Amino acid sequence: MMTPFKRIVVVGGGTAGWMTAAALATALKGTAVELVESEEIGIVGVGEATFPSIRNFHRLLGIDEAEFLRATNGSYKLGIEFRDWRARGESYFHTFGDFGELSGPTAVWGQYHRLEGAGLGALGEQCLPSVMAGRGRFVPPREQDRYDYAYHFDAALYAGFLRKLAEQRGARRTEGRIVDVARRADGGVDRLTLADGRVVAGDLYIDCSGFAALLLGRALGEPFVDFSHWLPVDRAWACPSERIGTELAPYTRATALEAGWAWRIPLQNRVGNGHVFASRYIDEDGAREQLLRQLDSPALAEPRLLRFQTGHRARAWVHNVVALGLSAGFLEPLESTSIFLIQRGLGKLIDLLLSGAPLTGPVVADYNGVNARQFARVRDFLILHYCLSARRESALWRAMTSMELPDTLAFKIRAWRQAGALHQYDLEGFDATSWLAIHAGMGHWPEHADPSLGDMERAEALEGLQWRRERIIEAVAAMSTHDAYLRGMLGR
Repeated sequence: MMTPFKRIVVVGGGTAGWMTAAALATALKGTAVELVESEEIGIVGVGEATFPSIRNFHRLLGIDEAEFLRATNGSYKLGIEFRDWRARGESYFHTFGDFGELSGPTAVWGQYHRLEGAGLGALGEQCLPSVMAGRGRFVPPREQDRYDYAYHFDAALYAGFLRKLAEQRGARRTEGRIVDVARRADGGVDRLTLADGRVVAGDLYIDCSGFAALLLGRALGEPFVDFSHWLPVDRAWACPSERIGTELAPYTRATALEAGWAWRIPLQNRVGNGHVFASRYIDEDGAREQLLRQLDSPALAEPRLLRFQTGHRARAWVHNVVALGLSAGFLEPLESTSIFLIQRGLGKLIDLLLSGAPLTGPVVADYNGVNARQFARVRDFLILHYCLSARRESALWRAMTSMELPDTLAFKIRAWRQAGALHQYDLEGFDATSWLAIHAGMGHWPEHADPSLGDMERAEALEGLQWRRERIIEAVAAMSTHDAYLRGMLGR
């Protein structure tokens, strides 16, 4: 299927730019794809933890998993361990697995809560990948298994890996710093002028220029929808450290701190660390020191500071410019959703380009509406991690646990609290199981139990949960460690 655009220009490299160039070059036959980036500017990438949807992206591009992991120092990810979020000394795990049925008398979480105190351990022990992660094990799911996985990798190496793929499939890279953006009579972008005088022109422009939003923000002046009232973190220190021991943890760790939280991402050759914080509650130097105290191994470089604002551009598609990645918006990386949002926006764009339908006002308005709702859905899920906390010892936590919530989130919390209903809107980034994992991990249970849970005798319910827990433990004990599986995959 031919697209209405003969020449597409991608502005900016990094993860967003080269994901876009690789996908466009693969999907759009007969369309010239040119990516413009400047080595003077560099990229934001500090290391990535991802969401399972990235595996769909790799399948569509025909990316070999071993080749990808080898090229990016990648490792596997089964979820995220949250430390100190509900209270100091407590932790829980957000899994990419399942807890069985979510409603009715056989609902695992419902019977677990009904029998709480019966020696069943944490709810996570009823979930296979949660137990795998806790014991440092990894094997890919079989067809009958109900869990998924994602990856950790070096963002700079990933961009280089995708660049090679994109160029093999026909995308062209142009090195240069953009100094002028000429507009068309209808307001769209006509051409770009580089510092050395060269001109680059296209029919459609994809803005992947990072926080600068060179086209959508600076040139077109598209306003920014600010989420900092609900998500006030606006800075991050990032710092790599030495690899720890011989075993790699198959999960990301997020530890709540005084004015934000710290991440830990294990790669083959090093550990990625960072401290995401709100500058209104702690100064930059203090946040840097908190990060360095969090390191489990010696630092490999000086910490690097990133400044940002949470939210998104009101419209991601304006005239002949579509923004993807940081140019479109940013939500703190607590649940590793940056690449997920790129992938969602890119996938819908390619579908529209291949559809043959006229890309008129209603189509563009729908694209923008979908994009805005996706950001809002992820925003609500991130806020949930904060607003349920029992922590009150610092200004950030007092603010986050007392603020007025978005109506969409307030409704979902009421539905859960009053009836145990895991309500889902359209375009959710996280399914009901993910919401359950956060509610349960934060000790936030419904006020009223589902009466149908009583259809099962307590003794029968207890026996069933004990049996499920034991079978999971047995299955995990027979699995290889994450490090052993990874070395086997890489042929090492």
